[in-house]
Amino acid sequence: MSDHYYSKNPTSKRNPSQFQTTLSSITLNFHTDEGVFSKKQVDFGTKTLIEHFDLPKGQGDLLDLGCGYGPIGITLAKRYPERSVVMVDVNERAIELAKKNCETNQASNVEVLQSDGVKEVSDRAFGAVITNPPFRAGKKVVHNMIEDSYNVLTQEGELWVVVQKKQGAPSLKEKMESLFGNVDVVVRNKGYYVLRAIRFDSDIPV
Repeated sequence: MSDHYYSKNPTSKRNPSQFQTTLSSITLNFHTDEGVFSKKQVDFGTKTLIEHFDLPKGQGDLLDLGCGYGPIGITLAKRYPERSVVMVDVNERAIELAKKNCETNQASNVEVLQSDGVKEVSDRAFGAVITNPPFRAGKKVVHNMIEDSYNVLTQEGELWVVVQKKQGAPSLKEKMESLFGNVDVVVRNKGYYVLRAIRFDSDIPV
């Protein structure tokens, strides 16, 4: 069986490394390893998503869905210390690194959980879900993540997604619009789209 960054238990040989980077004017240090996404540096799509994310109007914790070793969740936790951030990933190695990186960067308003999608947090409601989905896992997996995100958002909760045009930005935008009834292209940058959709539903928690 091939080993992917979206595998639950990566079998690739460990090769720990570290790097320092600046995200949202915050200097951060990350521990990474084989078997996780973008192990050598924070990828351009993730950086673009982080730089353009704005807090939603509604209250609620922030969910970093598919957190990897933690660049999105940790940056947002440092930027918004008044908010709690929940970080989830199916990959146990990514979760181990994310926990270590929270400690390294003194991000105390963070909870890190191993979870297949939103399974371990399906009974909670979030003010925003932020994700750079694993497009290599296939369209069905990504679209399921969009549906699951919708189900764990509060009233006026927002889903923020980054996608490359060549990875299917038009198709993903269409999926979000059909589910939420709205979608905005926040920014286009070097072939990457940051998409935002807002859940409006009187029957869900405010």
